Amino acid sequence: MAVRSTIMDTNSFRPGMEEGLDPETRAMAHEREVLGPAYRLFYRKPVHLVKGRGSRLWDADGVEYLDVYNNVASVGHCHPRVVEAITRQASMLNTHTRYLHENVLGYAEDILSTMPDEVNRIMFQCTGSEANDLAIRVAQTYTGGEGVIVTHEAYHGNSALTSKLSPALGTAQTLGLTMRMIPTPDTYRVDIDGTTGGDCTPEAFGAWMAGELKKQVEDMQRHGIPFAAFLADSIFSSDGVYPGPVGYLKPVIDMVHELGGVFIADEVQPGFTRTGDAFWGFQRHGVVPDLVTSGKPMANGLPTSLMAARSEVLEPFAGSIPYFNTFGGNPVCMAASQATLDVMRDEDTMGNAKRVGGIFMQALRAFQAEHPCIGDLRGTGLYIACEIVKPGTKEADQQTALDILEALRDNHVLTSVCGRYGNILKLRPPLVFSEDDVDWFSDAFTTTLRQLGI
Repeated sequence: MAVRSTIMDTNSFRPGMEEGLDPETRAMAHEREVLGPAYRLFYRKPVHLVKGRGSRLWDADGVEYLDVYNNVASVGHCHPRVVEAITRQASMLNTHTRYLHENVLGYAEDILSTMPDEVNRIMFQCTGSEANDLAIRVAQTYTGGEGVIVTHEAYHGNSALTSKLSPALGTAQTLGLTMRMIPTPDTYRVDIDGTTGGDCTPEAFGAWMAGELKKQVEDMQRHGIPFAAFLADSIFSSDGVYPGPVGYLKPVIDMVHELGGVFIADEVQPGFTRTGDAFWGFQRHGVVPDLVTSGKPMANGLPTSLMAARSEVLEPFAGSIPYFNTFGGNPVCMAASQATLDVMRDEDTMGNAKRVGGIFMQALRAFQAEHPCIGDLRGTGLYIACEIVKPGTKEADQQTALDILEALRDNHVLTSVCGRYGNILKLRPPLVFSEDDVDWFSDAFTTTLRQLGI
């Protein structure tokens, strides 16, 4: 049986699906062989996109789609203020950070102002993988340890180091000998003293998770591996989106520090106002990370990323090892990042995420009441998980979830799935998502469920 990756293969086009494709799509899919076999396309019938604006996308035939998946274009596809900032700076200069430039300094100060005062140093890279890679090295240097703990379905990057900390890449991906995994904080299924995780207090659920972490640190120690860090995104997006109960991470991070490690908050997914409750996902839980990482959403899709740190945590690494990332923090990406941040403030994307996310969740709950295949709904702001199960059970139903995805695609709505079983619709649109977009989704979802007879 072929090995599959939960984040790459579940909703993907595969060889043998060419039959039924129009000649142009079939030819383009065939031409992609030049890229090698590692890449994946979405959908059994791939989409050829040529234009985007806000939360809308258009294919080569002019068909309009609703984007309910793209957190990278955080303030919407081709936002005019971001496009203008990129164009202006690209027409003047683009070079690396070994020269002085006001863009990198201005943005560094501005983005740090959104973080806790304790997080007061920042470095820039080109990808989230690079940011997490650097954060792990910094954590290991600071603690003197090597062991890193992640969750069972985590994804943190594709560098040699971060891929070994990304079990979501599939069983063909070799995991690090010094890493350990704790269970997904699955509030739908975890039973704590007879109470489902979602009904627990933050303290009780956090205590369970902290206990699981302590077990893995003790296992590290038995194998002579000093503990260095817990690496997690605070919404556990690849695991299946588990945002609550709010505050449950605090006992976990307290345990991390008690055991001598540091907390690396991977904010590529929950950061930049997406939760509607705070600028950064970790802030919802009342914790202060030792290191914070983020990626392309900070520049509305341009290849840039950040690693922020407490100065005392960064110093042992940065004070002894020179670090140079050729185009991390380049003037064009910093201009795009600043424009994106300005749009988030001026257009109140946090308020929009909370308001429209609440309307979206309300609409989905109406579907849940009528369709028993929707087993659980959870989320915060514009990050919602819709779990598809076999009616009357909590048994994951991947096939039905994938059938829903394909029918939504045919009804001009784009999204994907996540989680260990690939049965969770991952609804994560650009932050400019509107009430009209919720209506579009609802109409398409109604049609989809009727077509599938579920």
